[in-house]
Amino acid sequence: MILSILPTFWFSSWFWLAICVICIVIEVSTLSLTTIWFAIGAFAMVFISMIAMPFQIQLLIFTIISVLLLIFTRPIALKKLAVKRAATNSDSIIGKKVAVTEKITPLSKGAIKVNGLVWTATTQDGSELDVGELCEIVSIEGATAVVKKAEPVKTDSPSEE
Repeated sequence: MILSILPTFWFSSWFWLAICVICIVIEVSTLSLTTIWFAIGAFAMVFISMIAMPFQIQLLIFTIISVLLLIFTRPIALKKLAVKRAATNSDSIIGKKVAVTEKITPLSKGAIKVNGLVWTATTQDGSELDVGELCEIVSIEGATAVVKKAEPVKTDSPSEE
């Protein structure tokens, strides 16, 4: 077996340093927070390998360190490094109820006015909306607002007895 003929201590430190550098290069190119834990495990092995022990044991220790780091610290790092998506102006108008300013038909886009800006609009289900009808913005596709006919507002009227 090739692992049994490898020198145990002087070669091992350089081997683990090379593994560490390779893992860092892979991590920098992928940014997946996966190989960084193996790089840390390899870096630890640079020092642990200075203790005279067979290479198979070093490989086992490296695997245990790296897998434990991957399982227990990656989720924490992902949570801390998560980039929060900032809401844009277009995101802020989703759900708003607005009036149609230009007729929307299945064959042509119309227009709506939101926060003083005119948006081209199309309906979600391909229905027709006339000027002045109330609609709700469902989503934004490119520069077009996708709308649906707004549900009529229900008011509780006192029941007559």
